[in-house]
Amino acid sequence: MFASGADLESGNPLVTIHPLSRQIQRYALFTTLARYDSTLAPVPYAAIAWNWSADRRQLALRLARTLRWHDGAATSARDVAFTLLAARDPATGYARASDLAALDTVLTPSDSIAVLRFRMPQLAFPLVLCELPVLPAHLLESVPRAEMRRAAFNFAPVGNGPFRFVDRVPGQRWRFERNATFPLELGGPPHIEQLVIAVVDEPTTKFAGLASGDLDFAGIAPTMAALAARDPTLRVIEYPVLFSTALVLNVHRPPFDDVRVRRAFDASLNRERIVEAALAGFGRPASGPVPPESPFAFARAARSDAALADSLLDAAGWRRDANGARTRDGRRLTVELLTVGSGDHAVEQLVQADLAERGVRVDIREMELGAFLTRARAASKDFDLLLTGIPGDVSLAYLGAMYDSRQHAGGLDYADFHSERIDALLARTRAAQSHNALITAWHAVQEELAREMPAVWVYHARGVQGASRRVLGVQMDLRGELVSLARWSVSGGTP
Repeated sequence: MFASGADLESGNPLVTIHPLSRQIQRYALFTTLARYDSTLAPVPYAAIAWNWSADRRQLALRLARTLRWHDGAATSARDVAFTLLAARDPATGYARASDLAALDTVLTPSDSIAVLRFRMPQLAFPLVLCELPVLPAHLLESVPRAEMRRAAFNFAPVGNGPFRFVDRVPGQRWRFERNATFPLELGGPPHIEQLVIAVVDEPTTKFAGLASGDLDFAGIAPTMAALAARDPTLRVIEYPVLFSTALVLNVHRPPFDDVRVRRAFDASLNRERIVEAALAGFGRPASGPVPPESPFAFARAARSDAALADSLLDAAGWRRDANGARTRDGRRLTVELLTVGSGDHAVEQLVQADLAERGVRVDIREMELGAFLTRARAASKDFDLLLTGIPGDVSLAYLGAMYDSRQHAGGLDYADFHSERIDALLARTRAAQSHNALITAWHAVQEELAREMPAVWVYHARGVQGASRRVLGVQMDLRGELVSLARWSVSGGTP
C-alpha cells in the first residue's frame, strides 16, 4: 500500500499534472511509446523500434503486436494517432502540448506502424513520447476534446500496462491489480498482485501507518527520517526529485533590472545552512535549475560569498549607511518576498537573515496559493521577488518556459525573462542530433541563465520515503518513486 498526500487527480494522462498520478499512468496503468533509461536517454517500450526518414520529417514507430487493452482490444497505431493528435490540440488542455507543436499528423499504414509526420526536420527523438502514455481510441475518441476533463473514463480508466484499474473510493483510495497477460517483450507481468494508493494527508498518520504495517510506503518529513530509521521493519529511501526551489526576481523593475543586484542576492545565500536548518539535510544546495544527479545539470559552484555580494551592491550604487543599511538616493534597499508559506517559514526567514547581513531588508508576505499564482503569472509583473518550488520533467521543456512567458510548455512564466542569446541557445536544444548533443546544448542554456540570473536557485529537493523492508526490488530516482514498480516483490509472500 502506497500513501499519497492527495487523491489521485485522474486516470487520464491528457488532463493530469499531479506528479504521483502521472507516475501511476506511466508505470502501472498504461505504457509509453518509449521510456527513459538510467541515463535519461530514450529507449524502446511500446514502440519496440523506430527509424527516421532521410529528411527527418517522419518518424516511423513499430509497435509491439502483443500489447492489448485491459478490455481485450488490441493496442494499435490508431491509438497512437488519437493520443498524439488529441494532446497537440489546445482544446484538450494537455500541459505539454507545445512539445508536439511541430507535429503535422500521424499516419497509420498498418495496425503496428505509426508514422509521425512533422512540419520541419526533427533532429532529436521527441522526449514527450517517454512521458505521455498511449490512450485507447475506441473509448475516448467520441469524447469532445474540450470535454476531456469531464470524461467518465478519467475515474474508471482502461489501460494496457502491467496493472489494471479495479476501483476507487473518492478521497480514500485507488486499487490496481496485476495484469497477468502483460507481454513478456515489455517486461512481463509484475511480481506483486496488487497496488493500492491510499490517500493519507496527515504526516503523523502516515508515520503511524508505516510503523503499524498498514502502509508499505509513505513520504515522510525529513525531521522524522531518523525515527523511521530506528524501526527495524522500516528503511528510509532518499532520492533526487525533479522539484527545485528558487527566488524568482522581477527583472523588469528596480532593483532587479540591474544584473549586479541579482548576482549579489545569489552570492548572499548560505544554501548549506538553509538545507541543514530547514530541510534537516534532505536537499542539495542549488546552483541552477537542474539537480546534480541529472546528466543535464550544468556544473556551477554556488557558494556564499559576502565580499562578492558587498562589492556588487556597492557597484550598483547601494551603499551602506551609518546603520549598515543599503541605501541609494536616500532610499533603503527593501524588497517584498511573496510566498505560499512553508509552515514555520523556515526557508523564508533564513533567506531574510542572509540578506539582512548584506544590509538588505526583506519583508515576507504569505499568500493563498490561488492569489500567489495569479500574481506570479500575470502579464504585468508587479512583485519584487517570490519563493517558489518549480516541478520539472526529465525533458527540461519546463526550463525554457520558466524564463520566457511566450513559451507555455508548463505555464511557469513567472520571470518572463527573454533575450536573443537565450532564444538562440534554446534553438540549439531543439536542433541537437544526439542525446549527448542535447545535454551539451542544455548546459549552454544554463550557463547563460547563470550569467543573467533571472532566478536565484536555492535548493533541490530530496524525496524521503519510509518503506517496509518486506518490499524488495525498489528503486527511486529522477524518473520517479514508481520507476521499478513492475519489479517489486514481497518477502514471504504477496500482498
